[in-house]
Amino acid sequence: MKRLRKVKILATLGPASSEEDMIEKLHEAGADLFRINMSHSSHELMRTLVKRIRAVEERSGRPIGVLCDLQGPKLRVGKFKNGTEQLEIGQTFTLDNKDEPGDNTRVYLPHPEILEAVQPGHRLLIDDGRLQLRAEKTDGKSITCVVVNGNKISDRKGVSLPDTTLGVGALTEKDRKDLDAVLAVDDVDWVALSFIQRPDDLAEVRKIARGRVGLMSKIEKPQALECIDEIIELSDALMVARGDLGVEMPLESVPGIQKQLTRACRKAGKPVVVATQMLESMISAPVPTRAEVSDVATAVFEGADAVMLSAESAAGDYPVEAVSTMAAIARRVERDPNYTGIIYAQRPQPEATGSDAISLAARQIAETLNLSVIVTYTSSGSTGLRAARERPQVPIIALSPVIQTARRLSVVWGLHCVVTDDAKDHDDLVDRACRIAYREEFGKPGDRIIISAGIPIGTPGSTNMLRIAYIGSDGMSGH
Repeated sequence: MKRLRKVKILATLGPASSEEDMIEKLHEAGADLFRINMSHSSHELMRTLVKRIRAVEERSGRPIGVLCDLQGPKLRVGKFKNGTEQLEIGQTFTLDNKDEPGDNTRVYLPHPEILEAVQPGHRLLIDDGRLQLRAEKTDGKSITCVVVNGNKISDRKGVSLPDTTLGVGALTEKDRKDLDAVLAVDDVDWVALSFIQRPDDLAEVRKIARGRVGLMSKIEKPQALECIDEIIELSDALMVARGDLGVEMPLESVPGIQKQLTRACRKAGKPVVVATQMLESMISAPVPTRAEVSDVATAVFEGADAVMLSAESAAGDYPVEAVSTMAAIARRVERDPNYTGIIYAQRPQPEATGSDAISLAARQIAETLNLSVIVTYTSSGSTGLRAARERPQVPIIALSPVIQTARRLSVVWGLHCVVTDDAKDHDDLVDRACRIAYREEFGKPGDRIIISAGIPIGTPGSTNMLRIAYIGSDGMSGH
């Protein structure tokens, strides 16, 4: 299955898309990897979904990535006597530690860490920002606020704290149990971490995971932007989670942050996923709005590795159409005359390593000689990431003897991953690359390809060789 686009599509599974035949339809429509949201999935359902994805993978013959998204700390107010209360702008309203039903003057806040961390002047946003409070007085047990905006509050609404850094880590007790269950499956490739605030939030997960899954940090807190370079360095990938980011920061600042994060990840050679409300209207309509098409196109023009569907594929009425639409937008943008210039303008300088120099040279030679494809051998995945960081005009085939590496690279821009044994010797290395390029329809007899690999063969992190080869009449190397 050859995709005619470079950007990848991450589709969320849910009630509308949990059956195996629907997962297969989504994959055929263009989904390269699947997200399981642990906020809504039991351990049993997670295991079932992973099995179904792997069955689809087996039939398709293509590596498919699986991402499990941990819920993170969900902060909510308690309940009210009447279920809901009307508030007046300018009135006082208190959040406290008394476990009693609330009224229009106070409510229980079952999070002592918030009561201790909020300072006078800090904002508290309730129900995705529909109600805005400002802290006036705090004593560690209660927060006395004034109502700044909005007039309604009801049971168990979420609380966002754009000005407050909480002392708690990003992992809750539920997350730890979910992470243990995910790692026990041994068939999950990525774990997404919600509400990352600081580099330390990654340390505990890194220790537990021990490299068995890639760590994708979701950027949805303003505090994360203050130390974003360190967070990128400690993460294996980033997700721009624009929903919560748009609650905690002014909406108008989100597009600029999206661009900033996309470019920072490209520079660091780390995959970046743009997520949330990309084709939101397709939850209930068979076609998107023009604005949504522009939104997806912007992420593709910017060089994001992947774009994500949430409720559109998980709970919407048109999951397959949403994936097909996203794939069609991506294909059209990547053929746009302006696309190449925009992508080239952001190209980062290569790092001063042999592997980076080889990846740069592979791209330059492939484009100068108009070669059919770059074929890169990658055991750990780092050579594949370097090849993608260059954003070449020609396709990239990433050959790996490790199925887990191929699956993990399914989120990376432009990589067509194929699982194959390590080459036996230099001739086999060239023949295998030509044969696979021919079989996967990236080249025909007489076409030239460029191969990057490490000698001695099978040594991770030793990419030190470039070779131009012809595809022979039988699909083997014409040397």
